[in-house]
Amino acid sequence: MKTPLWIPTEERKKSSNLIAFMRYAEQISGKSFPDYDALYQWSITDIEEFWKSIWVVSGIIHSRSFTSVVSGKSMFGTKWFEGAKLNFAENLLKYRDNHTAIISSRENYPDIRITYYELYKLVSSVASGLRNMGVKNGDRVAGFISNIPEAIIAMLAVTSIGAIWSSCSPDFGLQGVLDRFGQIKPKVLFAVESYFYNSKNVNCIEKINKVANSIPEIEHVILVNEFYDFNIKTKMNNPGILKSVYFSALLKNDFPDLEFEQVPFNHPVYIMYSSGTTGIPKCIVHGAGGTLLQHFKEHSLHTDISRHDTLTYFTTCGWMMWNWMVSSLQIGDTIFLYDGSPSHPDIATLWKKIEDHKITIFGTSPKFISVCEKAGLIPKDSFNLISLKTILSTGSPITKENSEWVYKNVKEDLQLSSISGGTDIISCFMLGAPVLPVFAGEIQCRGLGMKVETFDDAGKSVINEKGELVCTNPFPSMPVGFWNDPENQKYFNTYFNYYPGVWRHGDFIKINENGGIIVYGRSDATLNPGGVRIGTAEIYRIVENLEEVLDSIVIGQKWENDIRIILFVVLRGNKLLTNALTQKIRTNIKQSATPRHVPARIIQVTDIPRTISGKKVEIAVSKIINGEVVDNKEALANPESLSQFYNIDTLNN
Repeated sequence: MKTPLWIPTEERKKSSNLIAFMRYAEQISGKSFPDYDALYQWSITDIEEFWKSIWVVSGIIHSRSFTSVVSGKSMFGTKWFEGAKLNFAENLLKYRDNHTAIISSRENYPDIRITYYELYKLVSSVASGLRNMGVKNGDRVAGFISNIPEAIIAMLAVTSIGAIWSSCSPDFGLQGVLDRFGQIKPKVLFAVESYFYNSKNVNCIEKINKVANSIPEIEHVILVNEFYDFNIKTKMNNPGILKSVYFSALLKNDFPDLEFEQVPFNHPVYIMYSSGTTGIPKCIVHGAGGTLLQHFKEHSLHTDISRHDTLTYFTTCGWMMWNWMVSSLQIGDTIFLYDGSPSHPDIATLWKKIEDHKITIFGTSPKFISVCEKAGLIPKDSFNLISLKTILSTGSPITKENSEWVYKNVKEDLQLSSISGGTDIISCFMLGAPVLPVFAGEIQCRGLGMKVETFDDAGKSVINEKGELVCTNPFPSMPVGFWNDPENQKYFNTYFNYYPGVWRHGDFIKINENGGIIVYGRSDATLNPGGVRIGTAEIYRIVENLEEVLDSIVIGQKWENDIRIILFVVLRGNKLLTNALTQKIRTNIKQSATPRHVPARIIQVTDIPRTISGKKVEIAVSKIINGEVVDNKEALANPESLSQFYNIDTLNN
């Protein structure tokens, strides 16, 4: 029998939001829920009653109630809470008191705090400014912005109008930004003029100008300067960019009343992006109501967040964990934002922030945990971590070694909650529960209301076997669609074309008999270094644009509890992969995409394996590099090409 690394105390279980919800669920259902599994089974069996109960306990603010909870003949066509009218921003701004809403910490600048009342005033001013610019219900507004308060303020102002928010981080290269924002054609662009990372100041003005000039639908650019003190409200000079004003110009001393546009439950609130594996990224549209309810469930019941908590997640505005973190404002907690390198001036930086700001819930990744371990850091010996009650981990599968290191070197009494879901659902399929034990290398449970199963190759649901992650019941945070996909064909093909009527997510997992889950990684070819999803097509577009490169293939290799990117290139003529050319390739990838896209190794080959129809066979190469057997070689047009991918340690760098 496995020995748990952590068992919650009876006091912690009894005081949790989850236990309170169990008692409420017993009252409305007339059933008994002695443990989490019993509650989970009810939540996936009576999904209408379960999600109605989440509507009630969340206290969701609405101007009109629903006529039905869930309807539709298939999972693909499900409709949620039809008839309801609400506003996303209104729910995140339900508290307007002097409790701290945001703490912002940035490299080279002092920390600042914003209360819920101050946040409401700032959002009111920016929303008024956006309305004056002509922003209205359904318009898109984009953020090319860092993880700073202005990002949250802008998003809330946009969604208060009923407009749609979409963001990416400023370390994206120009093409990466255009591939995303160029599809959704935003009316307004919020953009940060520079940011610090690892003590280096990165200026974004040239890139902002190119984005604004490349997307004609952008009517206004709102430039966020390097650092703004909301208590001083200094007006900035003209930023010198066409169609632009500074963010501070929108702020008024006498803030107007904030008008919350009432929209249907499934009205778009966010547009997020797929990794772009097979082309430009897909634009995934998420609804306001589904995002609110799903995030409330995950924050309150699974993460046990209350107004007394301070939550942080090390993230950028280009990752769904930013959206996930910000939604906790509906609970009234404090959000701690960190912008900069997690290892500047050293790897202990974030642990020091936990001590200084009494952070209770710390979101990170297995990669960060591994780096701390290799650095010989023992946080509990250097910092007072008495406030810390939960560590969340996502981005890649957590390992047994990661788990054991946390309990040995951070704190014995905390919940290590590995969570897993995706941009596709802007939430989690599997995550933690404060009433359950923690086992090394495992996710504690499947999320309430999420009928997650493992399908084998025959499409049969299995336990204690590896297989595809599927969800066989609808849930409110399913995308409302893809942008520019009027017939929903891309949407259907992405999730429902493999198993009829069933959501196939693309993760390779195992569910054990106790409900715990082990994730083995993506079942497709998406790269995932350091927990950041990267599409291979994003790299191909850059590399194969170089005159020296004829063809290429890129894969992820399992390496030191993470994934490292290996790029194979076929060069034109008789060219050789010199150190100078290797550096040129890396530089182009870094400048056109992000530093995370840069391969750990670049290796010259003579041919790229392809299917008979001409598609690159990334999965076959990935299997070879990771020591797995390649099946069905006869499906390849040139199976002999696979031989050159063995023993890459003997190949050139």
